[in-house]
Amino acid sequence: MSEPTPYNPLDKINLGLSVAEALLGRKPVALGGLERFNGAGIYALYYVGSFKAYHALSVRNADADGLVAPIYVGKAVPAGGRKGASLSTTPRTFALWNRLREHAESIGSAPNLRLNDFQSRYLVVDDIWIPLGESLMIAKFSPIWNSLIDGFGNHDPGKGRYLGMRTRWDLLHPGRAWADRCAARPETADDIDREVRSHLERLEPPPSLHFLVEERKIRYRMNRSEDDGTQTD
Repeated sequence: MSEPTPYNPLDKINLGLSVAEALLGRKPVALGGLERFNGAGIYALYYVGSFKAYHALSVRNADADGLVAPIYVGKAVPAGGRKGASLSTTPRTFALWNRLREHAESIGSAPNLRLNDFQSRYLVVDDIWIPLGESLMIAKFSPIWNSLIDGFGNHDPGKGRYLGMRTRWDLLHPGRAWADRCAARPETADDIDREVRSHLERLEPPPSLHFLVEERKIRYRMNRSEDDGTQTD
């Protein structure tokens, strides 16, 4: 008989799960018009509009459970965070607000998107947990702007660096001036549109919208079966 693994609330993954769960518990707010706030952290964007390629997302986000299918998940770290400069202090930074404001500007520049159709959840987090919380959210929900349609979070590469191809996001949602200077893609917006619709129709939503409750249930069932020889549900 194998020994059950004790649940360790301080395990790195469990701490990361608690961060992701805390984000999901935040009240959604409109992406446009966010008041300036201090902090770095993680966030999720949700779409509820009428762009036909995202119809499946809008339908899921309009059901009784509310916003359940993020279209994009991201993070914002303070300057120097990647170098460990903020391990001993908590710097004053507007990194998270600035990142959300940048996203609002990108969406506002696209004629086939409306900023009013986007809601956001955001969570100010200590620097060390930001990447793990973001990774767990992306792994669970597979947001389409993090995977199939890349480039939403890109910045202007700057003068002399426009030899790279225009991103798929900018091809499907034209409007950012700097993206027009990049090299053309071999596919068309219609190609991407069809691929998105097919992908969202096949995409299976996660069995639970949450992290901690389901995780603990699974572990309990596994440990119980190991103890008494019964099979899991």
